[in-house]
Amino acid sequence: MNLVAVVHGGNLGEMASARRAVRENMGDAAFVDACATIASFSAVVKIADGAGIPLEDFKEEATRDLRAELSINDFQS
Repeated sequence: MNLVAVVHGGNLGEMASARRAVRENMGDAAFVDACATIASFSAVVKIADGAGIPLEDFKEEATRDLRAELSINDFQS
């Protein structure tokens, strides 16, 4: 299971193995970078959602296929 899916899925039982997999395959520095990126993205999205900032129409249209391909719309925020 990949680290992003585990973090956003909230399955704490799989967290240790996902962390270990990133460290073993990419190293400790990449693990720290991945965690920082996940945290930053999550924070920015939650701030925008909490403030009620909508996705602009032109961005919604321009990113529709990409968001579907990456399953971005499945995330909690």
